[in-house]
Amino acid sequence: MYDVTVIGSSVIDILAAPFDPDALARGKRDVDQIRMSFGGDALNESVVLSRLGKKVQLISKIGADEAGRSIRKHLEKEKVSTEHVIVQQGLNTSVNIALVDAGGERKFLMDPHSSQRNLGLEDVLPMLDETAPIVSFASIFISPCFSIEKMEKLFSGIKAAGKILVSDVTRPKNGETFEDLKVLFPYMDVFVPNDEEIFLLTGEKDPYRNVQMLVDAGVKTAVVKIGKDGSLVGTGDGITHVHAVPGVKCVDTTGAGDAFAAGFISGLIEGRSMTDCARIGCAAASCSIEQVGATDGVRSIDQVMERCRRIP
Repeated sequence: MYDVTVIGSSVIDILAAPFDPDALARGKRDVDQIRMSFGGDALNESVVLSRLGKKVQLISKIGADEAGRSIRKHLEKEKVSTEHVIVQQGLNTSVNIALVDAGGERKFLMDPHSSQRNLGLEDVLPMLDETAPIVSFASIFISPCFSIEKMEKLFSGIKAAGKILVSDVTRPKNGETFEDLKVLFPYMDVFVPNDEEIFLLTGEKDPYRNVQMLVDAGVKTAVVKIGKDGSLVGTGDGITHVHAVPGVKCVDTTGAGDAFAAGFISGLIEGRSMTDCARIGCAAASCSIEQVGATDGVRSIDQVMERCRRIP
């Protein structure tokens, strides 16, 4: 019924751009725009995948509040299945504040007790039999309810069911290391961290060495996103550099990694090579960063494929 199942967070982002960090010391400060946007790793991936023409099932958690109702309406408008979006009474839906600087980089303020940090193994395991052939665990470390032990149980269940597992990651919250994650890597068909996230795990600055470390640790396809330089794709056959789309002006990097993952998964659904999947990922990310907001810049598969053809 679905092409892909995405597991992870759904939130509302309040975006302020461009933001000067020194402005807080001076009191009141004007910015060019303050606006509401829908976000969260899994929501972003799901919306972009749907706009790329894929049938998407989302497993997420929100509160029974106005923010949660707005998220459901948005997902329904974007043709993302909300059948497995859990609505929990007494839980606040995550509303994050994103401060975007003049270079498009962002910093977030968030409530650690809200819905984004409350999705757990017990929410997802009962739904495994109903998941799509490709399952994306949108972000390791986004919810403290998923310990490494619990992620291993989930990932082993996904693989036992014969699914393709794609996983992304955010910054470790409790000093977790590459060694801590080694138990998870053999389950991953595709792992898509960015260069900063993998550096925080390995302590290694060279992205090529990090890709090789992931492959040696059991990841079947390791993809490290390297910002304006594109991405590196590593398999047992070697490492390939996939360049970014040239001539793109970065306005806001919010959601760029999620757009990349969605583009990559879109290629997987179509049976493309890992390198071609990364090219589609780079193209989708290039659309994302040209607009303020995580998904507003990505409109259609035709738009993304036109960008893909521009990659050298």
